[in-house]
Amino acid sequence: MSVADALRGQRIVPVYTPASVDEAVAVSRALLRGGIGAIEITLRTPVAVAAIEAVAREVEGMAVGAGTVLEPAQLQRVQRAGAVFAVSPGSSPALLSAGRDAGLLYLPGVSTGSEVMAAMAAGYGLLKLFPAEPIRALELLSAWRGPFADARFCPTGGIDAQRAAAYLQLPNVQCIGGSWLTPADALKQGDWARVEQLAREAVATLAG
Repeated sequence: MSVADALRGQRIVPVYTPASVDEAVAVSRALLRGGIGAIEITLRTPVAVAAIEAVAREVEGMAVGAGTVLEPAQLQRVQRAGAVFAVSPGSSPALLSAGRDAGLLYLPGVSTGSEVMAAMAAGYGLLKLFPAEPIRALELLSAWRGPFADARFCPTGGIDAQRAAAYLQLPNVQCIGGSWLTPADALKQGDWARVEQLAREAVATLAG
């Protein structure tokens, strides 16, 4: 699946860990009302796959993906649940191989030049750069523009509303991921209006 088909032009992808299926649907609807049409639901809780399935089924217009994919079997499972993209914090030969055959967009994780080279050699052009802020990814991405001119990145990890614009201005950044759009206190309180407002503010960042 192509980037355009999976992400539908979205440049900001909220990274969200679901506490329940109902919460995932409510969060996705709030983000969509705020103008963001993609979400990465991480496989960090027992309800994650069910949440992906519910969002794919119930939230029309939302491109739902799976995050924290660590093994090939998870790729197959989330695809069956309705995910149109999948993301890993790193990569392995097995995942690189399985991702080529999957019927969804797969973004392997990288944090070093050697990992970028391995992913590109395996046929991947869009890569997750993780963890972005701890490894000073703004400087890294600028340095990589020369040797990896054809690669595009989705930096994730520690990016907040204040740092988002700087990443999005880089020509080799396709999109960014961030959890600032779904803060823990808003989720705990069921404050979907706040999630919607954070999405609107993020979209305004794109307009610059």
